[in-house]
Parts: sequence; C-alpha cells; structure tokens
Amino acid sequence: MVQIPHPLLLGHRGSPRQARENTLESYRLALQAGLDGLELDVQRTHDGVLAIHHDFDLQGQPIATQTWAELRAKAPWMPRLEEVLELSQEFPGCWLNLELKSQPPETDGREQALVATLHQGPSLEQVWISSFDPLALIRLKNLGVGVPLALLAHQPEVLELLPCLPVQGVHPHHTMLSEASLANFKARGLFVSTWTVNDLTLAKTLLAWGVDGLIGDFPEILLPARG
Repeated sequence: MVQIPHPLLLGHRGSPRQARENTLESYRLALQAGLDGLELDVQRTHDGVLAIHHDFDLQGQPIATQTWAELRAKAPWMPRLEEVLELSQEFPGCWLNLELKSQPPETDGREQALVATLHQGPSLEQVWISSFDPLALIRLKNLGVGVPLALLAHQPEVLELLPCLPVQGVHPHHTMLSEASLANFKARGLFVSTWTVNDLTLAKTLLAWGVDGLIGDFPEILLPARG
C-alpha cells in the first residue's frame, strides 16, 4: 500500500489552463499554486531520451521515430524527464505521477529507460508510475523499478486485469467510480487516484468518498475542494 499523508491534489500535465501543458512553466505554476504534485506523460524518443509529451506523435510524426534533437528543434518547450525531476527538487514534498505512454504489445525499451533514469535521479519516495498498458507495468516490475505502479483505466473491462498485475494502485476515470467501487478498491489494498476532475462539487464528493488523489487542470478548483 502506498502511504500518503492526505489526499493528493495533482496538476494534470501541470496547470494547463495557465501555460502549455507538460512544460516546465506549467509544472512550476501548479506547484507554486500549492498543489501536492504533478501528473505527466513520459514518451521515449528514437535515441532513447525520455521526453514529456501527451500524444504519441508531434506534428504528425511519431515521437518514437524522432531523435531528441529533432524534437527539441520542433518543440523547444518540451522537457526531458530529468528536467522535471530536477524542478521537483525545488518543491520539498512534491509527488510525481509518471504516466508511461506505451502501445501494447510491442516495447522499444522505454521501460528500461525509465527504470535507469529514475535510479540515477533523486529520491523515489514520492514517485509512482501509471500506465494504460498492462504489459508495460509487468515489465517495470520485472526490471525492479522500485516505485509503486498503478493501472490507468477508462473502460470497466480493464479492471478485470487488476488481480493479475503487480500494481499497488488504480487510476480509473472519475465516471467509473462510485462510493461502493472505491470502497472495494480500498479493501483490496489499492490506492485510488482519479482524473480529470475539473468540477468543485465533483472534487468534494470524491474526497468525501475517500479517494487518495485527484488529478485536475485547475488548482483553483482542487485546492478549495480539500478545504
């Protein structure tokens, strides 16, 4: 079980309504606003760099087929994972939810790259990895990643995989949660974060039910929800 001090409020790709999502500026704004941490998307370039970008492609070309130099020339705002880890050190207590973007069943070594980067970086005590790809989660566990893992879900059927996966958490879309289903997840020892929560009433309801984390676009909504 992941031990957290209180329900976490995480900036979805930073604070994307204030600055371009998944940029250092967006992350800094989210943390300066008082959020507990960040949710960010991790891709792998053709030459093995872990780049932060939501979509699998940039300007119509897959990120996995481009080098870091090519990407940075097109998108100078795009950070490497190492840059985000460095930024997080400026905010003591910052939590990081790293979503590993992956397309099963193939792998290009992104799991190995992520494990290597994390093991060379700062403390991992407040980091976890989530993914929609169950095979990526299994690979991460087999590689000895050393941080908690969580299954992302936007379809009910995928939750049937939970007993087969080496995960400590589950991240269902908020429309998939009820008070009863949340209690069931918690009874199974799973930590539960949900996304993308941009409504104050919904945020308050989910916190009252007992979610462990809210992921949303608006610090000004998430923070008042916790009170």
